[in-house]
Amino acid sequence: MSNLFEAAGLQQSAPQPLADLLRPRTLPEVVGQDHLLGADGPIGRMVAQKRLSSLILWGPPGVGKTSIARLLAEHTDLHFELLSAVFSGVADLRKIFEAAKARRETGTGTLLFVDEIHRFNRAQQDGFLPYVEQGIVTLVGATTENPSFELNGALLSRCNVLVLERLDEAALLELLARVETRTSKKLLLDAAARTAMCAMADGDGRYLLNLAEEVLALAPQKPLNTEGLAHLVQKRAAQYDRDRDSHYNLISALHKSVRGSDPDAALYWLARMLTGGEHPLFLGRRMVRMASEDIGQADPSALPLVLAAVETYRLLGSPEGELALAQACVHLACAPKSNATYLAFKAAMVSAQQSGSLAPPKHILNAPTKMMKDQGYGAGYVYDHGENSGFSGQDYFPSELGRQQFYQPVERGEEAKIAKRLAKWRSIRDAKIEE
Repeated sequence: MSNLFEAAGLQQSAPQPLADLLRPRTLPEVVGQDHLLGADGPIGRMVAQKRLSSLILWGPPGVGKTSIARLLAEHTDLHFELLSAVFSGVADLRKIFEAAKARRETGTGTLLFVDEIHRFNRAQQDGFLPYVEQGIVTLVGATTENPSFELNGALLSRCNVLVLERLDEAALLELLARVETRTSKKLLLDAAARTAMCAMADGDGRYLLNLAEEVLALAPQKPLNTEGLAHLVQKRAAQYDRDRDSHYNLISALHKSVRGSDPDAALYWLARMLTGGEHPLFLGRRMVRMASEDIGQADPSALPLVLAAVETYRLLGSPEGELALAQACVHLACAPKSNATYLAFKAAMVSAQQSGSLAPPKHILNAPTKMMKDQGYGAGYVYDHGENSGFSGQDYFPSELGRQQFYQPVERGEEAKIAKRLAKWRSIRDAKIEE
């Protein structure tokens, strides 16, 4: 047999990858998920009671989803079956379900772990339902995507969705300490470089172990500082997918940072999306929306400024044009805020839909023909520019509807001045109505 290995250029005792060597052997060894695995956590309670319901484990890569599933099977005496939705189809599922049925007849349950379960289409997901309902399998699905978007409602209603957190620095440093203990080798990194390595991992424990394995293999002659580590290993790109959850989460963070008047946070999220590969014009379009929805008349210059930034980017492209978007982002975050126009428009739309086809009052209608004049079109209309105040105070709503007030300016920025003008005009209009 050894000759066969040698002929193939392989070693019988090939080195074990760190990620496999440090795979948790008990649930308490899983780092960073105490909110689920602790005595008061949902998984901790299930294990203590030897009772396991079907679960969906939702979290970023490298946080322990597969390890938790394996250990759950061990702690609850269930047969463990692993399936990847990327490489499997209906035939694979059918075989597993048939084996689980036979196993159940002998008194052994089955934990079916489906990695990347969101990759199964709707019909395939529906195929799980009868087997989960009858208890033939206990389903544990793992996904990096929002289950409420990617999984069938019927399947979700039969599973508990548990959210795994990205590993924080303390959890990642604990993993590095375990590397040194398990391998009996010292990672030659100074304190700053250890912290930098954790930042490079971006919350992914598996990636951190791969970095540590690379450092151990390269065996530097002296402890590396941050710069030395950066030269030795390649920095990982931040997790970002323009078509998935992170796309919507980050644009929400940017929008709310602008609305919350925090230019520093707004710039951070803008930079996160740009470095993640988001198209700058998408960000420009969203900032156009912010200018109208969250600032409006409080700073009327905001909208044309953002439009100018978008045109600047179209002219210069990346990376030069991105500075104009950053300038617009800062302007929006620092501008006085008002959603008065946004709320007024929504209220006006509701009123328009409810009031039907009411005709405008005749005094504001044009009368290009004699017949229309005879019917009262334009009668009593007062030309506002002919008034000393430039304001006639006439009513422009349909008479059946009566006056409505949709727009209520706030006391911030330019809108505070508008509020004073409207109050003055309202008093003139009220006085004319009383005459």
